[in-house]
Amino acid sequence: MIIEKIKNSEAKIGVIGLGYVGLPLILSFVKKGFSTMGFDIDESKVSALNAGQSYIEHIDSDEVAEAAKSGLLEATSDFAKIADVDAIIICVPTPLSIHWEPDLSYIHKTMDAILPALREGQIICLESTTYPGTTDEEILPRLVEKGLLPGENFSLVFSPEREDPGNERYAGPTIPKVLGGTTPSCLAAGQAVYEAIYASVVPVSSTKVAEFTKLLENIFRAVNIGLVNEMKVVAQAMDVDIWEVIEAAASKPFGFTPFYPGPGLGGHCIPIDPFYLTWKAREYGIHTRFIELAGEINRSMPLYVVDRVTEQLNEQGKAVNGSRILLMGLAYKADVDDMRESPTFELLDLLKEKGAQLEYYDPHIPVITPTREHAAWTGAESIEWKEDVVKGFDLVVITTAHKAYDLESLVAWAPAIIDTRNALEGTECKPGQVSKA
Repeated sequence: MIIEKIKNSEAKIGVIGLGYVGLPLILSFVKKGFSTMGFDIDESKVSALNAGQSYIEHIDSDEVAEAAKSGLLEATSDFAKIADVDAIIICVPTPLSIHWEPDLSYIHKTMDAILPALREGQIICLESTTYPGTTDEEILPRLVEKGLLPGENFSLVFSPEREDPGNERYAGPTIPKVLGGTTPSCLAAGQAVYEAIYASVVPVSSTKVAEFTKLLENIFRAVNIGLVNEMKVVAQAMDVDIWEVIEAAASKPFGFTPFYPGPGLGGHCIPIDPFYLTWKAREYGIHTRFIELAGEINRSMPLYVVDRVTEQLNEQGKAVNGSRILLMGLAYKADVDDMRESPTFELLDLLKEKGAQLEYYDPHIPVITPTREHAAWTGAESIEWKEDVVKGFDLVVITTAHKAYDLESLVAWAPAIIDTRNALEGTECKPGQVSKA
């Protein structure tokens, strides 16, 4: 029984999808002495891990090398080896389609790949964020068709990932793990798996509750970010600094949680997850107006920044068309190399349409690797941070507030700056040099 194998550290753990969620997860199991196998269709990731090399900036290669050297970590693209593992944790992307509807193709392809190799006694743990009902509606029927019956000869659970790349305070096993099972015995098996590495596991009554929980967490953030983004636009029109307002409001010790505006939403969750719920809610005849309005506001922020760019260049007697513009920050958040769903891509596309000559600078992302939605920027390289290079731009737009920036040099070299992240707060700038957006 898998519970006994877990307790005796005899179970072999398989993780499918070795990205920002899957790689930290599998390394956590290795640290607890479990034999693990990582599965990915990306041969470069497989080769890197087997060679003891990390491809994610905030995960040290020494940690990966130690795991590989221990013999407890093996990476492969051969999904037939699923038969060799006891627990299967699925951490594949769940993006949106071009019509803003859930795209479960990665989950479907994963199930197609592993179904022939599945056997009795295993457990599948889905971690990919999705709409309530996915585990029961998309995975369970395919297992039953194969004769794998959760609660009898197989286990099936859902446990939403809660990774926050670059967060030094909360990471991996220190974050409480929500877990829902298809049956009580499935839940017990899932608890055994996750309690082996997590300090706290929070069981809920069903996979659907666990799926809904993840959406609520991220919709809470998306709605509040939408609110503060709208407040930013109002404050700008009234010549009020919204960041000063937020700082003052945050002095209240109750009833207020600070959220901060930006050039748009980025990352693998917050720009996407709300639309998984709005799509599913329509099946029940419910129009989630509040959530959708927040989404509209957040999606409009790149357009707002472009308007501010146009205004700033007009003040210099220049048009966007032909102007040289530098975007500082490709990562979706500060101090990481994660560019998934970054609003900087939207700004690059919008400004290019207007004829701007564009470059980017990001010390964490020296070159743009292939993306699903913005393939045209693949291969573009970050500029070299030099005085003569930066002085050659008509305008610099700060889109991500990395700590690695040399802000003193920036204000010394750049003729005009738009700061979308309040990154220059406390930095002495020339009169009229900096505007906010």
